[in-house]
Amino acid sequence: MSRIGVIGAGAFGTGLGCAIARAGHEVVLWGRDGAQVSRMQETGRNDRYLPEVMFPATLMMTANFDELKDLTALLVVVPAQQLRGFLQEHDLALYTCPIVFCAKGLETGTGMLQTQIAQDQQITAPMAVISGPGFAGEIAQGKPTALSIACADSDMGQRLQAELSSASLRLYLTNDIAGVQLGGALKNVYAIACGIVVGADLGESARAALLTRGFAEMSRLAQALGAKAETLAGLSGFGDLALTCTSPQSRNFAFGAVLARSGDFGTGTTVEGIATARAVVELAKNHGIEMPIARVVADVLEKKLTVPQALKTLMARPLKKES
Repeated sequence: MSRIGVIGAGAFGTGLGCAIARAGHEVVLWGRDGAQVSRMQETGRNDRYLPEVMFPATLMMTANFDELKDLTALLVVVPAQQLRGFLQEHDLALYTCPIVFCAKGLETGTGMLQTQIAQDQQITAPMAVISGPGFAGEIAQGKPTALSIACADSDMGQRLQAELSSASLRLYLTNDIAGVQLGGALKNVYAIACGIVVGADLGESARAALLTRGFAEMSRLAQALGAKAETLAGLSGFGDLALTCTSPQSRNFAFGAVLARSGDFGTGTTVEGIATARAVVELAKNHGIEMPIARVVADVLEKKLTVPQALKTLMARPLKKES
């Protein structure tokens, strides 16, 4: 039996932990909130995020970081904007097992991916990435889900693929670490945009157009940053984009819909697309990539444009060939 550590007792970390534990592995799920962890230990479930799912018998909760030892692999599910601070507080440089990053987003200010932040913080352990179209609740409930796992070392990637897959969670292997992360990060911006379209009652035709042109934008930038075209066309690119742009379960989509209906920017959950939007615009500018949808989303989020003004800006752009 492998011993898998999972850092982050939010919805996605809990969901992955449940799926991996059901595959017959021992899982140590670490949470920073001691009171929340105590409740989870008492109830056998994550009442805050996934109250309907009982933990498998081989999943153990802890708030003691020292219990994350003797691991076969360590999954890190920490939001992009918090990762650097977390790595400064907790020395993962001591770990020699593979470290698998599972959160989505770009760091504001630097535009760095999670693996780049880790390298910047002197993490030298082998790294991998998991991303793709999967909602935490469905993964935790054992509903069929397919995600991408990326690892530069093919042998290690195959081992992780076999260990972390389960009867309900199917992982597809690639060596495109940048592409898998970029797909997961960039799609959040367009999920907010599609939420705005639906919230503003602009119609399904508008959503389809935005999703399609958004995919063209994110593909241009991702490939300029070293991603492979086939990665963007796969699970962690188009697959994740399609899921989050069409389902109210998506936090980014739901945020955009509420914003369009009420103008309310308040959110009690992590909406990575908010921070990622500005990082995307800066990266596009630095690489000479045209991304008009991402730009107007960032301007709406920064209250430089209203939703009607953003729509007018996009529709007034010069006519061009499709590319």
